[in-house]
Amino acid sequence: MHALRYAYASVLLDAGESIKALSEYLGHSDPGFTLRTYTHLLPSSETRTRKAIDDAFTEAEAEDDGEPPAAQGTSVPLAKPMCPQCALAA
Repeated sequence: MHALRYAYASVLLDAGESIKALSEYLGHSDPGFTLRTYTHLLPSSETRTRKAIDDAFTEAEAEDDGEPPAAQGTSVPLAKPMCPQCALAA
């Protein structure tokens, strides 16, 4: 049974599911417990982090030019709006 729960958690974490949601799915009362138990299964976020920053700056450059990214011949989608408290928010 433990191996099945472990496999379930690893597949969901690899797919990007949040610790909070996984905690609920596994019946844990504390997401911190889930994080401490399964943190080693989290995929490396280095590539996601670089892509998020690149996308944010690509969007900012497109806005500075006054043209949407598609008009500049790029196929980069606009990044999600940032948190209003974020220092990089527009």
